[in-house]
Amino acid sequence: MIEAQGLTKVYGDKTAVDSVNFTVQAGRVTGFLGPNGAGKSTTMRMIMGLDRPTAGTVTVNGEPFARHAAPLREIGALLDAKAVHTGRSAYNHLLAMAATHSIPKKRVREVIEITGLADVANKKVKGFSLGMGQRLGIAAALLGNPQTIILDEPVNGLDPEGVVWVRTMVRYLASEGRTVFLSSHLMSEMALTADHLIVIGRGRIIADAPIKDIINGKGQSRTRVRTDQPDRLMNALAGDCVSAELQDRELLEVKGTDPRRIAQTALEHQVLIYELTPLQASLEEAYMELTKDAVEYHSLTTTGAPVPAQPGGK
Repeated sequence: MIEAQGLTKVYGDKTAVDSVNFTVQAGRVTGFLGPNGAGKSTTMRMIMGLDRPTAGTVTVNGEPFARHAAPLREIGALLDAKAVHTGRSAYNHLLAMAATHSIPKKRVREVIEITGLADVANKKVKGFSLGMGQRLGIAAALLGNPQTIILDEPVNGLDPEGVVWVRTMVRYLASEGRTVFLSSHLMSEMALTADHLIVIGRGRIIADAPIKDIINGKGQSRTRVRTDQPDRLMNALAGDCVSAELQDRELLEVKGTDPRRIAQTALEHQVLIYELTPLQASLEEAYMELTKDAVEYHSLTTTGAPVPAQPGGK
């Protein structure tokens, strides 16, 4: 379990993490989301003892990271896949880590097999692709067979097979009763992987709830409607907080009201409908709604303005 209480980090005149409280429970995959500059990386670094909190505390399995006598056996982390000695082979990199905790060579070979690195185990890390580097980072996180696992963008650079492997692996680890804390910018993957979400924005926690509750609470209800009288139905539905957009000649997407009300309105105005399909809100929609006031860096496309072409077509 990871527990933060009043956790704060200040750099000069900037508060990167502002008095946050959260608990990452064992036995489930907890996703950690937030815009760039929101405080995710700083929070993870404080959990791992790489940054000292300005105020507050954070513990892993009941103790600050620095107090664990054998930290690799308590918590495994992938924060920066490039933080390796590039002149070493994957096997020797893991073997050196294992030696610091008296972890047997058998375990080194096990994590190499688990992460699919057997064919490149004796190759120097400097020749690794981004995906291979990610696999090596995950192997290092698993080396001590820890109770708690923290992975920052673990599917970065992985092919589709690798993405599915990571998803299956973290869910299996959680099913064993371990604590899994996972950060990613891929909303579609987080929706498939996480059970619970913690969302941070401008250094503060803005959501801490099961993923279904976040989607249902922030995602706007939508319904797909097919009718041969789309204009008439659109006019009939028009009202406060209700919008209908023509998707195709006979296809509407209606937001802000439920299918029962749409059907009732169609009946009252004698409009024949032959499809009425509720559409579940996506995690991406819910996330964008949650963080709309917490984004530090806005791109032009968020306002609908065109992005100017770069010199040379880049």
